[in-house]
Amino acid sequence: MTMTGKKTKSAGPRSAARLAAVQALYQLAASEEPNVKTTIAEFTAHRLGAEVDGEQFVDADATLFADVTAGGWERREEWDALITPCLSRDWVIGRLELIVLAIFRAGSYELAARPDVPTAVVINEYLDVAHAFYERTETSFVNGVLDKLARTLRS
Repeated sequence: MTMTGKKTKSAGPRSAARLAAVQALYQLAASEEPNVKTTIAEFTAHRLGAEVDGEQFVDADATLFADVTAGGWERREEWDALITPCLSRDWVIGRLELIVLAIFRAGSYELAARPDVPTAVVINEYLDVAHAFYERTETSFVNGVLDKLARTLRS
C-alpha cells in the first residue's frame, strides 16, 4: 500500500481503512478546530475508494475506518497516557511526529477495543502503515512501542 492508499497487491479494504484512519487522525491532530464526525464524513464521501487524478484508491472498509478514527480520537488522552510509558526516557509524547502519534493512537484503540482482531494482525497492519511513511528506523520504533502497548492492553 502506498502512502496515499493506492492499490497494491496486498492492500485490502481493512488495510486501506487503517491507513485512512491514521491519515484522518493526523488531520484531526493538525487541525485548529478538529471535528471527528466531520472528518469521518469527509473521508468517507471523498477519499475511501475514490478516484483521484486518474488513480483508483482501494475501497476501504468504511465501518472499520469510522470505528478506528472515532476511537483513536475520542479516547486520545487515554491512549497518550498508555503510550508515554512505552517511550524511552528521552522521549515525551509531544516530541513525536503527528503521523507516528496517529499510528499509536489507532493501534492503541484496536488493541484495547477490538479483541476480535488478533494482536499480531494489529501490529503488522500498523507497521505496514508506518512503512508507507517511513524508513526502517522509524518503523522499528513503531514496532517496539506497539509491542509494549500490546503487552499492556492485552495481558
